[in-house]
Amino acid sequence: MTNKTDKTQTTAAPAQTLTIDGVEYNAADLSDNAKNQIMNLRVTDQEIASLQQKLAIAQTARVAYANALKAELSAAK
Repeated sequence: MTNKTDKTQTTAAPAQTLTIDGVEYNAADLSDNAKNQIMNLRVTDQEIASLQQKLAIAQTARVAYANALKAELSAAK
């Protein structure tokens, strides 16, 4: 019988860093509170992006409604 040894090689993942106000921070070194604040920033950034998309849709619809009203008023003359 042959004895085979399983050799698993692991490599360390590069440290994740964040740059805030020009200062680079290692994510692993941040406090739990700082990590929570970063998560809150990400969530709010996503919400802002979603709201901006909704605003763009509403603005487009408003222009279409205004154009339809102009056409209706022109036809009524």
